[in-house]
Amino acid sequence: MNTEQLHLVVNSAVQSLPTLLAATPITLGFALAAMLLGLPLGFLVALARLSRFSLLRGVSSVFVSFIRGTPLLVQIFVIYYGLPSLGITLNPVAGGTIALTLNAAAYLSETIRAAILSIPRGQREAATSLGLSPSQTMRLIILPQAARVALPSLSNTLIGLVKDTSLVSVITVVELLRSAQLVIARTFEPFGPYLAAALIYWAISSALELVQRALERRFARGS
Repeated sequence: MNTEQLHLVVNSAVQSLPTLLAATPITLGFALAAMLLGLPLGFLVALARLSRFSLLRGVSSVFVSFIRGTPLLVQIFVIYYGLPSLGITLNPVAGGTIALTLNAAAYLSETIRAAILSIPRGQREAATSLGLSPSQTMRLIILPQAARVALPSLSNTLIGLVKDTSLVSVITVVELLRSAQLVIARTFEPFGPYLAAALIYWAISSALELVQRALERRFARGS
């Protein structure tokens, strides 16, 4: 790459930044919405997989297996393009959010389930001997400890969601990647905008990693 080509790349990257930064809140919104909605859903799925009822265990296991065994892009297509054939039509934002939420819930459920199982059974027995109900035991004894165990995986899921939001560009959502593609369609210079988008994704992921480390240190002091 000569000096002129380098200057062209840098110039196109800088010129694309305002457009890309304007779309960054949309990317963050998708990721945070999927995390906030997927976390309680994942918790319920985890409890179902730990249930003594075989029907709940079976249904939740099939859900997790299906989501983990199929590409997120296919899931987006099924929800956005497939559901209208059943009379259910969603706008791109709703379709993308639902797909990301269901995908996140499946992975979060495994994280939560593993964290709950990591707590020694003796603590449940001790809580029962103290007269605590199963719900009180879960809320007061199990979950606070499980949260510390699950924190790194939960943070990694959120970082993954930030990157996975790029896939909703295929259903015309103008998030970070789609904005870069629109800039390229005007300028016919792909390197700069794509590089700028990659740097923004990297900056977001790095910031989330710093938050994760700070929370881990705080939980470590608390324990």
